[in-house]
Amino acid sequence: MNILHLEASPGWGGQEMRILLEAEGMRTRGHDIVLGVMKGGRLIEEARKKGFIVYELNFKRIAWPICLLQLFYIMYKHGIDLVNTHSSLDSWIGGIAARLARKTIIRTRHLSTPVRAGLNSRIVYGALADFVITTCSAIMTPISRQSGKALPYFRSIPTGIDPSRVQASDDEILAFRKQWGLKESDFVIGTACFMRSWKGIDDFLEAADRLRGIVRLKWMVIGGGHSERFIQRAKELQLDSIVQFTGHLERPFPAIGALNVFALLSTANEGVSQAILQAAFLGKPLIATATGGLGEICLDGETGFQVPPFAPSAVAARITELYENHTLGERFGKAAHALVLRKFTLQHMLNLTEEIYAQIC
Repeated sequence: MNILHLEASPGWGGQEMRILLEAEGMRTRGHDIVLGVMKGGRLIEEARKKGFIVYELNFKRIAWPICLLQLFYIMYKHGIDLVNTHSSLDSWIGGIAARLARKTIIRTRHLSTPVRAGLNSRIVYGALADFVITTCSAIMTPISRQSGKALPYFRSIPTGIDPSRVQASDDEILAFRKQWGLKESDFVIGTACFMRSWKGIDDFLEAADRLRGIVRLKWMVIGGGHSERFIQRAKELQLDSIVQFTGHLERPFPAIGALNVFALLSTANEGVSQAILQAAFLGKPLIATATGGLGEICLDGETGFQVPPFAPSAVAARITELYENHTLGERFGKAAHALVLRKFTLQHMLNLTEEIYAQIC
């Protein structure tokens, strides 16, 4: 099958990484993949590194007439069978082009935030999509209701991880802990994300403040993003001696592997986070909100503890429980690893996606 992925976002986050991961996986299964990406988008560079044909397009409304002609050309030249749209602007112009060219359309919704109700959702998720893939199950019913598209035309397919890539040896983990001055006796609680206001970093720091009396507890924020405000907040709370910010790590697995507990306290927008999947696969007990798809990985009392958003006291209480009961943490970690292997691998994601291809094409 010849597939065209369209992405109007110029950024480089979980959404763009998912597109490239899926493209690579489908290529290994014999599909031909072409990408059309917003000019200046980092996905252009990353996809070309992997050997994909990538067209630089301008999805802004002012450029739609030219973009429409370019899309017709791309679909004709590559014999495209299916167009997969991912963001708002590319869903509009890409959906219109695909409809006029009589191509099958999949719309992938990567966020768990509600879509705008009314005519917009009825067109983008209704008329301009034959099938909708979400990255968490929580958003399917609201979009179905708002778009008027029947629920059987929706499916949740979280971004799967490749177990062969998510690896950290004991030596790598030990080296990371040594690099960051962590003692063997330290009990480390960490989070990993591209830092944004809704990632729950404030609550993570507030929990650290509440538990500063337990001297063996250390805290680590793994990842880049908008870190300045959170580093300043840690200084205000005088947490410099117990909280460390690693910045962006190209390969975060030794850092996650060095943790005793993984926490992700997002308050909005999450699908199924790659970071929490990686932590689960690496056998870490989890503490997370149920925001978006996090509750599909952090199963309360099975793979970890669920906590309400904006509740640092609850986070502190659960961390204390895991600190005092290592056996419980080990049980959660083993269950989390097994859950990923059962439901959240790359192969599982590709299998489900190909089932949809067979259903609608």
